[in-house]
Amino acid sequence: MLASLSIRDVVLIERLDLQFGPGLSVLTGETGAGKSILLDSLGLALGMRAEAGLVRSGQAQASVAAMFQPPDGHPAFTILTEQGIEAEDALVLRRVLQADGRSRAFVNDQPVGVALLKRLAATLVEVQGQHDQVGLADPATHAALLDSFGGLDRPRGVTAARFREWRTAEAALAEAEAAVSAALRDEEWLRHAVEELAQLAPVEGEEEQLAQERQTLQQAERRNEAIAAALTELQPRDRRSANPGAALRNAARALERLPPPNESAGPALAALAAAQDALAEAEQQLERLSSDALPDPRRLEVLEDRLYGLRSAARKHGVAVVELPQHLADLRERLSALDAGTDRVAALQAARRQARDAYAAAGAALTEARRAAAGKLERALAKELPPLKLDRARVVVEVAARDEAAWGAEGMDRVTMLVATNPGQTPGQLVKIASGGELSRLMLALKVVLARGSPVPTLVFDEVDAGIGGATAAAVGERLTRVAERLQVLVVTHSPQVAARGAQHLQVAKSVRGAAAQTSVVPLDAPARREEIARMLAGEVVTEAARAAAASLLDGVA
Repeated sequence: MLASLSIRDVVLIERLDLQFGPGLSVLTGETGAGKSILLDSLGLALGMRAEAGLVRSGQAQASVAAMFQPPDGHPAFTILTEQGIEAEDALVLRRVLQADGRSRAFVNDQPVGVALLKRLAATLVEVQGQHDQVGLADPATHAALLDSFGGLDRPRGVTAARFREWRTAEAALAEAEAAVSAALRDEEWLRHAVEELAQLAPVEGEEEQLAQERQTLQQAERRNEAIAAALTELQPRDRRSANPGAALRNAARALERLPPPNESAGPALAALAAAQDALAEAEQQLERLSSDALPDPRRLEVLEDRLYGLRSAARKHGVAVVELPQHLADLRERLSALDAGTDRVAALQAARRQARDAYAAAGAALTEARRAAAGKLERALAKELPPLKLDRARVVVEVAARDEAAWGAEGMDRVTMLVATNPGQTPGQLVKIASGGELSRLMLALKVVLARGSPVPTLVFDEVDAGIGGATAAAVGERLTRVAERLQVLVVTHSPQVAARGAQHLQVAKSVRGAAAQTSVVPLDAPARREEIARMLAGEVVTEAARAAAASLLDGVA
């Protein structure tokens, strides 16, 4: 419910903080006192159109904050969660309006767009006013109102579920048809690509393995080249090149020819002999290394060709080499989809027909139930209208079939509440036929006959009693009281019969201080309330008879 309303610098209101309770709250006051300013202020907090003229003269900005206390599980909490706003027990909608007409919106002090403010407000408040109606005046709400009255939650839910299944089947069929169509366009390329890649037969992880083996072979080649170079130095094939072995032998023979005594050459000869042995050992080790490390001369060439083929195919298909196996699998799947596409499309077409027929059956059942509920609603409203001075009015709840293109989760028909306010008049749209007061009373009648609780916990009626009095006003007050047993109701009224029904009575007054007018709102206690109702009965001069009549009214509804 609406717990409080704080207003700053709106037209004639400088500063105002109002508290509201459950049940029926009435706002009274003389014409021009500023009751409409209160509704304009509330509308500002609810995301309605902001006009610079609402800012009090001489001020830079105006602000309004409306605090609500929705019940557990209320749709507003779901919306907050969707928007990432922390849900608290209290929900504060705030709007700040600059003197230049620009405005900012806040929810629980977090800046939001006005669209979100309006979305939240639609779950919290319904306003029925002389000029602006939210709720019954919007034909988009009529189906939900009728379904709520008829208790049609189950058939409506089944219809919505069947509609989602139908749309899912249509989406699956469209996807399959698009895949087959694309495959048919690419069939020749697909078959060639699959054949080419199948011959290549890429293996997962193959590129890395081949690259490592190639690196190993390339290192082996360089190793063999180094060993061969070392052997060439020790065993030159060119006779003109120095042969270290021959040089050692020639040096030894030269020393051996020294004339005696040649004992001093012994160490040198021994060293030369050791050098010849070491050189022979080195040659043997190098020859052994050369024969052990000799790679397959064609293996490196095979590896290079394989890597080139894989990388060339990857470039051709615009993928990495590592993705080639999966790419081949995808192409085969597309080709399989083409080969089996006709059967799959046919099966999905059958599934779509079945889903469409299931939706049509559910929608037809909902339509039938709505038409039965429409008759009951018309009869129930017909009983409520005469006491509300709408005895000549006739409400028609029209359930009309939609074209298939307009079928939706809410059903196959369009529900519209039409009204004729005079005999012989063709029923038309509520906002075009009914006046503001008539529309408010129609909404009141509808709220009375709805068996189920409204998801919107607060109703606001602006002068629902306009143009009526006496027994009719008393009937309006009695019905407002009945609705207030289930919902919070705020009503702006000029009727003492309605005012006497309020659980809370707020008086709106305008005073002049200096050259400035100012609007104030005062909660009335029992004596002040009796005086206010006496004023409403008597007019400018309050008599004792008016006070007695006011006391009688209050006693009569106590």
